[in-house]
Amino acid sequence: MKPAALSPEEIEFVRSLILYEDGEVIALNKPPGLSSQGGRIAAHTLDDLLVAFAKPSGVRPRLVHRLDRDTSGVILTARSQPGAAFLGKAMMGRRVRKTYFALVAPGAPDPREGAIEAALRKESQGREAYMKVCPRDHPDALASFTRYRTLAASDTAALVELAPRTGRMHQLRVHMASIGRPIAGDPRYGGVLVLAGAPVPRLMLHAAAIVFPHPSGGERRVEAPVPADMAALARGLDLAIPVRWKADDS
Repeated sequence: MKPAALSPEEIEFVRSLILYEDGEVIALNKPPGLSSQGGRIAAHTLDDLLVAFAKPSGVRPRLVHRLDRDTSGVILTARSQPGAAFLGKAMMGRRVRKTYFALVAPGAPDPREGAIEAALRKESQGREAYMKVCPRDHPDALASFTRYRTLAASDTAALVELAPRTGRMHQLRVHMASIGRPIAGDPRYGGVLVLAGAPVPRLMLHAAAIVFPHPSGGERRVEAPVPADMAALARGLDLAIPVRWKADDS
């Protein structure tokens, strides 16, 4: 089926998301509320918008991984099938390093820095799928590992840096909930919807940086500034975002 044509405004929008671009890779800054792929809402997904970068032959970039609809930040695409295969193998081989920021509550995790190695399994409830912590010897158990570090904290909430070593569905959300610090704006896993009297507009999870082996050799690092809604909520909680991740309008 021929992909739907994009409007000039949609083309301008997706081009405005470019963080890094070369002949083989495009890294984009996915905004919250935009599905990576296959969303249920009758609107274009990020995958649909990649038509804006199609070659004259019609070949368009391919998503290398996904982010949840309400998660913002860096997402990688490859301009060719060989490039996508290379980066996919790098992901599988754990040679791609990701860094996320999250606002969690209540207060800092205890201890403030550590590792979470809790196996996960997938469950379904109607049309919804979710993940649960399970014993490592469960027949459906998926080994999962996340490092975390508290960057700023108050009695109410904390800004934490998360570094997943595995890429399970909802891994960061379930792992933080498992230590009593669910991500704000995530009611599915116990996250609060109000912090210090301020509404939490969405899941407060941001893909801040990615380091990946490039198909042409060497490594690349790409960073995405924290979006305005997350920056404003952190500022209202007196939680300082690292300067290098502050956007011009935050």
